[in-house]
Amino acid sequence: MMAIGLGNQVGAEHYHRLSLVRDQYTIINSAGKELLKRCNVLFGVALVENQKQELAEIKMGLADEIEAVESNLLRIVRDEMPRLPLDEIDFLIIDEMGKDISGTGIDTKVVGRIYMPLLAKEPETPRVKRIIICDLTESSEGNAIGVGIADFVTERLVEKVNKEATYINAITGGDLERVRIPLTLKNVRKAVEVAARSVGLIHPEALRLMRIKNTKHLVEVDISKAYKQELSLRRDLEIIVEEKPFVFDSEGNLEPF
Repeated sequence: MMAIGLGNQVGAEHYHRLSLVRDQYTIINSAGKELLKRCNVLFGVALVENQKQELAEIKMGLADEIEAVESNLLRIVRDEMPRLPLDEIDFLIIDEMGKDISGTGIDTKVVGRIYMPLLAKEPETPRVKRIIICDLTESSEGNAIGVGIADFVTERLVEKVNKEATYINAITGGDLERVRIPLTLKNVRKAVEVAARSVGLIHPEALRLMRIKNTKHLVEVDISKAYKQELSLRRDLEIIVEEKPFVFDSEGNLEPF
């Protein structure tokens, strides 16, 4: 917040560019300390949410305590952060992406794709072969940063893209790879058909498919019956709805999650 947020677009671009050639943690830490030294900061308030978007922790600290408070909270954040319930996925359907969901449109840690080769290596898990993104939230106002993380998108999503807003965000953050428009299909039905063919010669009933509303809401997800045996071994997961087919509307898009 101090290093990037208070610096607005110019400050954000400066620190993002610097992070491509220097350690990101050192940059943020140094900038935060310098701001505390030069500005009249009395205290900070830190909020941590859980996977249900419920407030899980509130901490306050005086200016000289902020660094220690943040360091301790990071451990809690790692435990509370949203995660997909299964690691091996043939293709993942994401109903919506957007700036109101994640600063990168979709949470890169959730899907296991960073797509910033100058900054970081790709995570080992989860292993998602193909990603379909169905729509862009209205709150994003056309900013489709992160769309390039997907393999397939719909025409509906692409029609909502504001190139200027998206490109400014990409240039500011140094994540140009994340705004490349993926293979664009007419609707979700067509995207699902193509995605299923692109993961290999796998029987439809053996496809490991997962559908989520977005990368922020992961308490409930849809999964295919190919996971049935794996689910039987998991005591932390509960089946709340029995098997049923996907329902597409007249335009070939999925009914709301």
